[in-house]
Amino acid sequence: MQPAANWGTLNYGEMMAHATAQAAGLDALRIGVGERVAMVSHNAARLLTAFFGVSGWGRILVPINFRLVAEEVQYIVDHCGARVLLIDPELEAALSGVRCEHKFIIGAQSDAQLLRFDRQPQPWEPDEDATATINYTSGTTARPKGVQLTHRNLWINAATMGWHLGVSDRDVYLHTLPQFHCNGWGLTYAVTGMGGKHVIVRKIDGAEILRRIAEHGVTLMAGAPAVLNMVLEAAQSWDGPIPGSGQLRVVVAGAPPPTRTIERVESELGWEFIQIYGLTETAPLLTVNRASLEYDALTPTERAQRLGRAGVPAIGVEITTAHDQEVLVRGNVVMHGYWEQPDESAAAIRTGADQRTWFHTGDGGTLDAQSCLTIADRKKDVIITGGENVSSIEVEDAIFSHPQIDEVAVIGVPDEKWGELVMALVVLAPGATLTEADVIAYTRTKLAGYKCPKRVEFRSSLARTATGKLQKFKLREPYWLGREKKIN
Repeated sequence: MQPAANWGTLNYGEMMAHATAQAAGLDALRIGVGERVAMVSHNAARLLTAFFGVSGWGRILVPINFRLVAEEVQYIVDHCGARVLLIDPELEAALSGVRCEHKFIIGAQSDAQLLRFDRQPQPWEPDEDATATINYTSGTTARPKGVQLTHRNLWINAATMGWHLGVSDRDVYLHTLPQFHCNGWGLTYAVTGMGGKHVIVRKIDGAEILRRIAEHGVTLMAGAPAVLNMVLEAAQSWDGPIPGSGQLRVVVAGAPPPTRTIERVESELGWEFIQIYGLTETAPLLTVNRASLEYDALTPTERAQRLGRAGVPAIGVEITTAHDQEVLVRGNVVMHGYWEQPDESAAAIRTGADQRTWFHTGDGGTLDAQSCLTIADRKKDVIITGGENVSSIEVEDAIFSHPQIDEVAVIGVPDEKWGELVMALVVLAPGATLTEADVIAYTRTKLAGYKCPKRVEFRSSLARTATGKLQKFKLREPYWLGREKKIN
């Protein structure tokens, strides 16, 4: 369902007219160059257009995860200092209390007040070092950090992504990846830059994905492993040949799917599987694993095993590992820094023993003789579930605010569908009678649903060091026994 009036099918000239009108509308509101425009939206033509209508005239777009609750959205709006906020009509009630100087509901209201087709916008002299977007991501802090990506970051990422994936004007791209998520990994720009066709799907459903592929002749899509699981499940009851067989390539990131899943994508769906690795802080592309000529002689299982690695450095990216195996990277895709957080920026981007500046990914991995990267662990306290980053510290803070909870530790545990599940280990206060359902329900009042624990276990105590620090590696250990990698 599309709750806002549909723009229908637009050609690129019409899309440009809408972007230009949006820029003129921001002029009319006296939103200056460098000021922030936030948008909370599901995948939509209006959000796709805003990547150009906002950033293309010197303002900074802040695409916000539509799954966040009002308190989280308010924090982002306040932290980035957005003067304009656009909200999906489906979220109008849930976000009614969020405050912003100029607040619009996406659709008829935003079109009427923000699209000024009657005037030309003020010209902006492009600056490749100016911030184009601020993308908030969960990580090692209790609150999300705003990643500043410059026009140079975004242009190089899009060009490199398009080069590695072979994007052309013949491509039909299905938006199964959230556009807010690191700007759709830059595919929003790559496909537009080459003049490909965008097919926007608002909500993700396996059968609907197959239907859209059949209807539009889709050749390219992207998403987390959970999207593949939905499609594979829907394909079991699909009537007739699988759409896209022999012509569709699917790009996966977030966490490596099981070898069996990769094999099924290629054998049962007939789609080309491509794995990439990156972070919001790197715009995101760092490595690519796309089957090369050498893979042709392999069995399907051997091929899938090879494709399960993160891949080799993308064009223009340098990768090494530190003494503790943390993955370090350099390149023009590395962010400018975290918005208004100089200490966090300095901790992430710093000069190493080689006197060169490296971005510290927080992931642990190894490079083989062919410079192919395999991610084996996360140094940062981050859980990746369904392709979304979750800060365990943020979840712990939310749970610990309950007056009947004395201690809490949040960890990621393996899960077949989502990769990892958020799990809370809880020590109750004396006399407390909370249940697992109580803890989960309480957390849902504080955080987006995907961040909340799916499992809660009650403990009498939690493993700590002599100085009182939680020993999460010990807490995680029983759930990861027998696994070579400590990610899933």
